[in-house]
Amino acid sequence: MTTAADDNGGDLDPDRHARAEHRLGTVGVAHRQVTADEATAANLAWWDADADDYQAAHGGFLGDADFVWCPEGVREADARLLGDVRGRRVAEIGCGQAACSRWLATAGAHPVGLDLSAGMLRHARAGAARTGIEVPLVQATAERLPLADGSVDVACSAFGALPFVASIETVFAEVRRVLRPRGPWVFAVTHPIRWIFPDDPGPAGLTASQPYFDRTPYVEVDGDGKATYVEYHRTVGDYVRALAATGFALEDLIEPEWPAGHTRVWGQWSPLRGKLFPGTAIFRARACP
Repeated sequence: MTTAADDNGGDLDPDRHARAEHRLGTVGVAHRQVTADEATAANLAWWDADADDYQAAHGGFLGDADFVWCPEGVREADARLLGDVRGRRVAEIGCGQAACSRWLATAGAHPVGLDLSAGMLRHARAGAARTGIEVPLVQATAERLPLADGSVDVACSAFGALPFVASIETVFAEVRRVLRPRGPWVFAVTHPIRWIFPDDPGPAGLTASQPYFDRTPYVEVDGDGKATYVEYHRTVGDYVRALAATGFALEDLIEPEWPAGHTRVWGQWSPLRGKLFPGTAIFRARACP
């Protein structure tokens, strides 16, 4: 979810990312292997550099205290993928500006928002000031959650953290560690089928150009070849196997259809592409006893 757009689908600033790229010295793109430490450093710097522009572009759509799962507009208030959260401790992994955590608080939950980026957490604190809804916020990588074993009833992530970590198995194992038995783990990611198409919301984004089974990370680099942004691709099967290997049972895989009348363009999400193939995959799993 990358390109700025207003709530009516018009581009606000198609070159928004140029500002973050300029700050980080990004000069090109590579497809190469990346260590976990390099990916963490690159994505920490990226989200800190892009946080203000991201919030300016998408804050209106995401809301100050709303739980929006994806660009298709699926809301937890309607979908209830987490079940009844009243009185339950919920960990939001990759919370960004923490609008989802604030919504959870209004629904009677006890959320904690975790994110790698201090820049995004700064916007989370600003959102708390605007709404008067305070939630605990923790700066941390999803691969090392600073939470006690079995201290969480529910874990969720709406396009947070997972595309940017070297090992989803490590993240899932950490989520399983902090979850109580039978606790739900629900996360939304870019649908893996999108990997084969260019990130273009128009007709150019309808022609496959990248092998689905190529898991080589997408890496943006500076003039010295140092990573400034890293994103990983996993197949549907990769997610399913990682869940099974770390103690989860998959209960559902939701592939939201593009809703009628929804005209918003968000990066490579658009009505044109959305009516032909899915843009989001929401996995609903549960911690095995």
